[in-house]
Amino acid sequence: MNIKLLDTVVLQKSLVDKGLCKGDIGAVVEIYEPDGLEVEFVTGSGQTQALVTLKSSDVRLISNNDILAVRSLNAA
Repeated sequence: MNIKLLDTVVLQKSLVDKGLCKGDIGAVVEIYEPDGLEVEFVTGSGQTQALVTLKSSDVRLISNNDILAVRSLNAA
């Protein structure tokens, strides 16, 4: 997978301690070699919910077949 800076990614697993659920959408804000990514997840109003370091296997690129949904933060 060729993930680049500022790509939109989809979380592949829940991170309950960060308030994130599988399927949440984030933006890659930093890349660490060989396999690290810093991903920012924001609320609908643009406030940062979480900034987490992940492996590339923890996310996937968003695709043209994905549809966006909204959930409440307390649903995590």
